[in-house]
Amino acid sequence: MTGLADQAWFRDPALGRILALLNAGGGAGGGSDGGEGRVVGGAVRNSLMGLPVSDIDIATTLTPEIVIERAAAAGIKAVPTGLQHGTVTLVIDGKPFEVTTLRTDVETDGRHAKVAFSTDWKADAERRDLTINALYADARGEVVDLVGGLADIEARNIRFIGDAATRIAEDHLRILRFFRFFAYYGSGRPDAEGLKACAAARSKLKTLSAERVWSELRKLLGAADPGRALLWMRQVAVLTEILPETERWGIDAIPALVATEKALGWAPDPLLRLAAIVPPDAARLEALAARLKLSNAEAATLKAWAMAAPIDDEISSAAFERLLYRNGADGITTRLKLALGVARGKAEGDLSEMARSARLGKLLDRAMTWKKPQFPVNGADVIAAGIPSGPRVGELLDSLENQWVEENFASDRAELLARLQERVQ
Repeated sequence: MTGLADQAWFRDPALGRILALLNAGGGAGGGSDGGEGRVVGGAVRNSLMGLPVSDIDIATTLTPEIVIERAAAAGIKAVPTGLQHGTVTLVIDGKPFEVTTLRTDVETDGRHAKVAFSTDWKADAERRDLTINALYADARGEVVDLVGGLADIEARNIRFIGDAATRIAEDHLRILRFFRFFAYYGSGRPDAEGLKACAAARSKLKTLSAERVWSELRKLLGAADPGRALLWMRQVAVLTEILPETERWGIDAIPALVATEKALGWAPDPLLRLAAIVPPDAARLEALAARLKLSNAEAATLKAWAMAAPIDDEISSAAFERLLYRNGADGITTRLKLALGVARGKAEGDLSEMARSARLGKLLDRAMTWKKPQFPVNGADVIAAGIPSGPRVGELLDSLENQWVEENFASDRAELLARLQERVQ
């Protein structure tokens, strides 16, 4: 059998305490009446794929009430984070472990499921979505595969458990999860049955909450390279279903952008990738943000990009400073990153594009380190110069500021106040 006992995360004393708690009197190597706990899902999958392990989830045959009782007796903090779904979070030294009772689906409608607690490991595995997510590791670290997940991990094949259409009908979000896991863990072509089932059910994505759709899409866009997944989503019209803005814009910019991110050490940025596949149209992006219920910060980022002025890569230093002041650095930075990705994608063997890439890179460096100059005069100064409160105060301030910017911020406060006095006399 495949084992994980030598993995550092599995040897964590805190995890050992929890598995011992859940397997007391039963479990791996014990009797049949004391219950069992096994690590499940991402920790097992990532370990087998040689990837980092973060969250550790545990499945158990014990009911949530018994888990809480055993934790209390052992002096372990138990937080009832999802009792209706059988989940209790056990916390040791500030580190949380989600413990969930085995379940079977009683009723599903594509968005929600009513579940019943179970002690049947195979039934619990078969209600999950993908084979690579339904592997268990028992208290000895031995991997238990009840759905063929080990072979799919070896082949990096993303496959639904059992009938793909049935799994999707249980929860329509699994359409996006299929492509998200393909982006992170898949290779080659997506599983044909899964692809066909996703295409057939794509209209059901409209029944999901915007929050669930955007959360899943944001994770997908945050993959090291989401390009292949986006390509297949486009091929079967799933991408158009959730992002109709991409229909005429396309996803061609993604490969060069990802290559640029890797070359320059940029962290994957879901919003930057989103900007690469939607048009810089402020009105359409405002509608997109409302439809997907983006956060205020996310919506502002897209708006700043859409509203930012176009950038000539041969712009002078002084003019670029003025552009940054009037537009803000955020939108300009996004524009430059996207332009740099395109230029680098064309640069191989093209000296003009190589030169353009170099110029864009320098502008980007300046934009990312730019600090906005503080205009030295304010409304109180205008009023002190003898102008009553009202529109005239703002008009004078704007006029002074525009001149200050055009002079590249050269005038100091004294010079501006003198100029103000001239204008009010």
